[in-house]
Parts: sequence; C-alpha cells; structure tokens
Amino acid sequence: MLMGTDDETLAAAAASGDREAFAALLARHYDRIFGLAFRLTGARAEAEDLTQDICLALPAKLPGFRGHARFSTWLYRVTVNAAHDRRRRAASRAKAASGWGDWEVNRRAGIAEAAVAEDWLATTMAALPPELRDTVALTLGEELSQREAAEVLGVSEGTVAWRMSEVKKRLRNVARAEGML
Repeated sequence: MLMGTDDETLAAAAASGDREAFAALLARHYDRIFGLAFRLTGARAEAEDLTQDICLALPAKLPGFRGHARFSTWLYRVTVNAAHDRRRRAASRAKAASGWGDWEVNRRAGIAEAAVAEDWLATTMAALPPELRDTVALTLGEELSQREAAEVLGVSEGTVAWRMSEVKKRLRNVARAEGML
C-alpha cells in the first residue's frame, strides 16, 4: 500500500503520527539526505551524524511541511538548514576553543595522484563560503537544476548561476596560486 503512495501523502500521514508512513519516507529518502549531508560537510562521520540528527528531528518538522513545494525540495531545505546550524555551532566551539579557530590544511605524502586531487578539491571546497558550498552540493552533487536549487536555497536562479560562476573562478584562482594551472 505505502510503496505506491506519493511523498506528499506519506508526509501528511507521518505528520499525523503514522509510523508506517514515516518509515516509508525515511526508507525512500535516507540515502538522499545522507548524500547531500556528505556533500555539505565533506566528512563521512559528520554526514552520518547530521543525517541522524535530521531523521530524529523530522517527526517534529513534518507538520511544517505545507505541500507548497515537492517533499524532496522541502527535505533538501531541512538538510541545508541543519548543515548551516551545525556549521554555526562548530564555528562557535572553535572560536571558544582556540580564539578564532585557525584553518589548517594537512596533505599526506604518498597518496595517489587522484586521491591528492580529490583531497585538494575537498579542502578547497571546504574553504568556500557556506552559500557557495551549498549551491555546488545541490547543483552538482544532487544534480538539481538551477531553478530547483534556487527554490531550495530561497534565492533567484540568477543568484545560483552567479554562485556557480564564482565557484569556478575561485577554484581556478586557487589552482593557479598553487601552481596547478
């Protein structure tokens, strides 16, 4: 019965306390939540923690789903907001622990070239401002269109296009500064 039910119907039922509907939603979207959380955090353990936090918070958040957008769009927004909250908490802890929380980048010797490139990209992406990182995670990682990403982020399509252009420019500048181009 629940397998053919659309997300919006399941969300309404889950918001009313239907545990089976909630379980069906989680089964359907857990990997999507985790994938976006991983792209937003860049670390598997942190993404797992964030995903669990989101799943635990969903029963309380579901009554807030009004059906004005697709359920998956709403869920992306919940995930992005949770990642922002986690970043703010981490930044506050880092400031308290070490003054201004210096960024350090460590490279390991002996890693294959592909791993080094992947490491460089992850480190460079982590240094981007959150709004640029979020935009990349949604458009490239989740393969949302610029329109869909704009809807999730609450900005215009033009802002998403500008952010993607800015990301490319910053990546080129970092690569150039490090002698990679």
